Amino acid sequence: MKIQIINGPNLNLLGVREPTIYGSGTFTEFFETLKSKYPTVEFEYFQSNTEGCLIDKIHEVGFDCDGIVLNAGAYTHTSVALLDAIKAVTAPVIEVHISNVHCREEFRHHSMISSGCKGVICGFGLDSYRLAVEAILNFRQ
Repeated sequence: MKIQIINGPNLNLLGVREPTIYGSGTFTEFFETLKSKYPTVEFEYFQSNTEGCLIDKIHEVGFDCDGIVLNAGAYTHTSVALLDAIKAVTAPVIEVHISNVHCREEFRHHSMISSGCKGVICGFGLDSYRLAVEAILNFRQ
């Protein structure tokens, strides 16, 4: 089982960026915990602040992995190009958000990418990623 995690803009700053919203833990720390919880899963991680790089990574892995966990950050609310990339690949994509975007600014209430995703998980902190992994494992069995 191979799962690709892709994080978008500003998620490289987890642990220091708005800790009241995103928590004080880094993604690197969480990623190590996730890998140890699922030792039979091969995880890959990619982060970029650039929309085109996110699209390139989806194209690169989206035909070979068993699932993609995608936190597109602010591009969630603006990117038709990411939606098209998600729809173009065969791997199921789970959209995740650390915060509950529906409790935040109005512009965050709409996702441009959700319609191409297998599911959406938000509001559970970094545990949103674990829940997405569980979803991929459950529908890949």
